[in-house]
Amino acid sequence: MTMATSRALLDALQLPDSARVDQRVPKKLLLENGAPTASDKRLITDAIEEIQWLAALKPNTIGVPSYRDAQREYLEVTVLGLTLRGTVKPASLARLAELMHRAVPYPVLLLVQGQALTLSLAHKRWAQNEAGKVVLDGDPVLASLPHATEDTAAVEDAIAPEIERAFVQSLSIARQPQTTLHALYQGWMERVWALQAARLTGTYQADTTPEQAAARWQALADCERLENEIGRLRAQATKEKQLARQVELNLTLKRIQAELAAARRQL
Repeated sequence: MTMATSRALLDALQLPDSARVDQRVPKKLLLENGAPTASDKRLITDAIEEIQWLAALKPNTIGVPSYRDAQREYLEVTVLGLTLRGTVKPASLARLAELMHRAVPYPVLLLVQGQALTLSLAHKRWAQNEAGKVVLDGDPVLASLPHATEDTAAVEDAIAPEIERAFVQSLSIARQPQTTLHALYQGWMERVWALQAARLTGTYQADTTPEQAAARWQALADCERLENEIGRLRAQATKEKQLARQVELNLTLKRIQAELAAARRQL
């Protein structure tokens, strides 16, 4: 993965020049402010090559109003780039993304370049038991683009499969809601959900109503839960010696497979 490929994806966002920052962030800042454990510090030291502050999306840089309600305040969306060093396992990548989101008080659009190019997003909210503190509102949502190559700087060519190409083309800031920074960020979040759904359905459909997006998110959660249950039942069935119990497990497996098919139709 080269910086050119990452820059091409950044270009696909079509952020205005007024929002660009392009400053290197010292890794020690993450070590000092975003590494709660010794293992996190080792992970940051070993796995991160470089951190870049790419853009600051504010009302005065992109013309989208800030947002505030009882749960959260969005004054800025921060765009960060993270370059990994060597091979990083998926679990370690997820942990690094979480640490990056936690270290910044604003919602972050994180672009990670490693074996694959990955986008990560996570909403923020006020902490319930500590005034003024901001915490993650749910786990980060990640979208990996494994077919990005270093042979070209053009996203349309670098992201080979049609689904990933359609996803990248849908990321332009102009195609996201412009009512508030929260709505803008939610628009990118829903694009990731659409990519996850498309990998199950074969068709990328980005434009949805808020109700449709919520239903898609629920269907994705149901699919993940049911797939995990199917895997558990299959492993259990292979170890089962009693015929009656094997029949029972197979019937349960068929029922859950039918539930999974129904959940996928909701995507």
